[in-house]
Amino acid sequence: MMCNGFGYGGFGDPWGAVISTIVPLLFFGGLIALAIWAVRSFSRRPAGADSAMEVLRRRLAAGEIAQEEFDKIRKALQA
Repeated sequence: MMCNGFGYGGFGDPWGAVISTIVPLLFFGGLIALAIWAVRSFSRRPAGADSAMEVLRRRLAAGEIAQEEFDKIRKALQA
């Protein structure tokens, strides 16, 4: 039913209502996605520290380094 030429609840065009609903949803959805990405990327532990420690343990187990050298390098990695 038309009312003074502005049908569809006063929007005039049904697409106005659709766009005015979708644009804020996309905007806030983008903000939420950005926040999730930021939290995930900044809360990760550095993978290099763990892999360096594993290499150090393997070298000790293989007899490539002595216990004293292992302890010295381990303290340097943990600092």
